[in-house]
Amino acid sequence: MIIDRIENWEHYHFGPAWKLAFDFLKSLTPDSIDKKYTLQGDDIFAYVMSYETKEPELAKLEAHQKYVDIQAVLIGSEGFEWFTKNGLEVDVQYDKSKDVEFFKRSCRGTARVDIVPDSFVMFYPQDAHMPALIVNGKSEFIKKVVVKIKADLLA
Repeated sequence: MIIDRIENWEHYHFGPAWKLAFDFLKSLTPDSIDKKYTLQGDDIFAYVMSYETKEPELAKLEAHQKYVDIQAVLIGSEGFEWFTKNGLEVDVQYDKSKDVEFFKRSCRGTARVDIVPDSFVMFYPQDAHMPALIVNGKSEFIKKVVVKIKADLLA
C-alpha cells in the first residue's frame, strides 16, 4: 500500500503506466462524469463513481490479483481499512472476469487511512482493502476515481 499526495506521484518510479495514470488523475475535476474511462485498453482504465460512505459492517473487504488500484477522492473524504490478504477468510471466491475476491471482516484492519481530495492510496494485489468507509463518524456523499493498472506494467 502507498499513501501520498497526488502532487508527489513522480517520487515513485513505476514507469510509463504510472505516468499515464497520474496524468489522468490530474485531469479530473469534481464535475467529471461518473463512468468508465479507458486509458490503455484492458491494461489501464478507471472508474469515476459517486456514493455515500458507510460503516464497516456494510462495506466490503476486497482484493485483486491482476490489477493495482489507485484510489482518490474528488469530493468528500473516504476511509479505508487495510489488511494483508494472507490469513483472511474468503467470503466470495475470486471472480477472474471482475478481478475481485471478497473476504469476511472478522476484526479491524491492520491500518486505516482517510483520504481527501489531492491525495491517493494505492493497493497492490497482496493488499486486501475495505473502501467506502465513513470519516469523522458520519456518512457523506463522495465522488471518487479508481484507476486500475495491470500489476505487471509497473516497472
